[in-house]
Amino acid sequence: MAKKSSETNVVKNYKRGGIIATIVVVIAALGVWGVSALNSNNTATVEEAMTMVTEDAASGAALRIAVIRMDAIQNDATVLSDLRKQKEDYENKLRDELNKKQKELEKEKAEIEKSQDILSREALQRRVVDYQNKVTKLQRDLTERAQSVEMSYQKALNDIQKNHLDPIIEGVIAKKKLSLVIDGRMARTGADAANLDITNEVVQALDKKVSKAKMDKPMGF
Repeated sequence: MAKKSSETNVVKNYKRGGIIATIVVVIAALGVWGVSALNSNNTATVEEAMTMVTEDAASGAALRIAVIRMDAIQNDATVLSDLRKQKEDYENKLRDELNKKQKELEKEKAEIEKSQDILSREALQRRVVDYQNKVTKLQRDLTERAQSVEMSYQKALNDIQKNHLDPIIEGVIAKKKLSLVIDGRMARTGADAANLDITNEVVQALDKKVSKAKMDKPMGF
């Protein structure tokens, strides 16, 4: 009876382990702009610091302003749509593999539960530990591969922004002689603001410059 009770406790502990059900993949938006804090030991007063500031300011009549919607560029540009498709293909492969492995582990779990009355306490513990190790390894491996997919995707996005998108935006600024470009997601414009939004022109120029880009092959594929 003592043996039976011990085996039951082992199986109860085993049942609480569970199987990983999903992998969370983080999708980053195009472009990352960071701000770093600067530490200084200067002790100048505000008045002293203001001697570095001139009275010059931009004149409203001379300003040429445009807005650009980065979210629309990410959604509409051909090369970025192609990259998203590549990322989704890798993620779907991971999901398919997860589903397959999960079914295998569920089958093994059912077999262990059926054998609890015929296995010795030591043998049952070995099977439970082996099962739990498989679950842990599956979770670790698939998580690492999902992270590798995200890293490869982000690298491709950064390359496109640095080598293609940023030069085009700078070219548009120069060609239109713009003084300021504002993120259109935060801007509110009136109906008479003709030629204010340059998003479509940037998308068209980006499509002409580059239409495809290949992600680096993620780890484990």
